Amino acid sequence: MAEGEKRFAQVGQLKEGNYVLIDGVPCRIVEVEKSKPGKHGAAKARITGIGIFSSQKKTLMKPTSAETEVPIIEKAAGQVVAVMGDTIQVMDVTNYQTYNAPKPKEISGLSSGVEVEFTRWGDSIMIVRKKGA
Repeated sequence: MAEGEKRFAQVGQLKEGNYVLIDGVPCRIVEVEKSKPGKHGAAKARITGIGIFSSQKKTLMKPTSAETEVPIIEKAAGQVVAVMGDTIQVMDVTNYQTYNAPKPKEISGLSSGVEVEFTRWGDSIMIVRKKGA
């Protein structure tokens, strides 16, 4: 799996709802806990995230002054080209590139010609919502 673009951010600046890379998996932050600095140590942050494409729960523990990787998640508009079982082929309407995305369980009525919004990071694609619904 090819990785997408990323940037660096200070751990202490991350907030709930932001994205972060934990063990190479792009995650949306659901909880941030910060501990006070000890007698000889720095303040630490425990960040809990849910994988955007895998829905796995991940935890990151680092000093608040440390740098960590933040994925640059692309949001785009697309059109469904074909529905093949549990896979949906989506064409990006800006560059006409096609991607294979897993069929989302929570979105119904996806068929050829339907416009959708999707997020992309590297080779990972996820359909977020159906347009006009």
